[in-house]
Amino acid sequence: MRFVLAALLTLSPLAALAEVLEVQPVTDGVWAIVGPKEQRDAANLANNATFGLVVTDAGAVLMDPGGSWKGAEMLHDTIRSLTDQPVKYVINTGGQDHRWLGNGYWQGQGATVIASAAAVQDHHARADMQMMGLAQFLGEGLAGTEPAYADVTFTDNHAFDLGAISFQITHPGPAHTPGDSFVFVPQKDTVFTGDIVYVERILGVGEQSSITDWPAAFEAMAATGASHVVPGHGHATTMDRARADTYDYLMNLLAQIAALIETGGDLSGAAGVDQSAFAGLEQFDSLSRKNAEVAFVQMEFE
Repeated sequence: MRFVLAALLTLSPLAALAEVLEVQPVTDGVWAIVGPKEQRDAANLANNATFGLVVTDAGAVLMDPGGSWKGAEMLHDTIRSLTDQPVKYVINTGGQDHRWLGNGYWQGQGATVIASAAAVQDHHARADMQMMGLAQFLGEGLAGTEPAYADVTFTDNHAFDLGAISFQITHPGPAHTPGDSFVFVPQKDTVFTGDIVYVERILGVGEQSSITDWPAAFEAMAATGASHVVPGHGHATTMDRARADTYDYLMNLLAQIAALIETGGDLSGAAGVDQSAFAGLEQFDSLSRKNAEVAFVQMEFE
């Protein structure tokens, strides 16, 4: 009986971890680490996003560090279940909290953090706001988290090799956040999109987003022709599915809001524009109206 109890106690942390982060194999040496598609909370530690991992014979590269110090620890525990290789590089793909507020943990592990200059500017601009928000969502789970910024920055493109694998990072312009980037790994035929792509759930258009630039950022990512797409939210997928859930949604929203403005409509009418073709996406009811209203405000003054 004591043996069984000890085994259960040993397994319970891993079981709890599995409830938050799902490991999805993508291709040889590549994984998507898929967090919840719901809001940040004390259980997910702001890891409500999808992260990417590439393991080489010289170490691992992590796409996005987790949304808090403890969230980064959670990610690290997941990574240890996949490889003994140390994480050598962490790439911040954008400006949301889960794309950078775990940086300090990984820097403490000896990893080099890379981000676009536009993302780092966004990190500085929104750090206080994001920390205050996470204090409400995570409570004591925010302990240890402090803003920590990238070691290496770039303007448009940055490339490096680790082992025999090349990593090509591109900041195509603003999308969900001003500094969004995607990471193309040609030898693995895989692109990690950050928040340029959402699948399975509706994307979010916030004040920090650029509704009119986002489609061009998607097209720049799609031009890689990658067979495997690891999105910022949702499971690893195909380019066709990424286009259906993100690009097509954006283009419909742009068209609907443009037509409303053209006919003299106002902000009160934005929430009623037709987005019904995308009602099957998770979080549709909670985000679609807000997306339309933010899009209207941005487009009205262009």
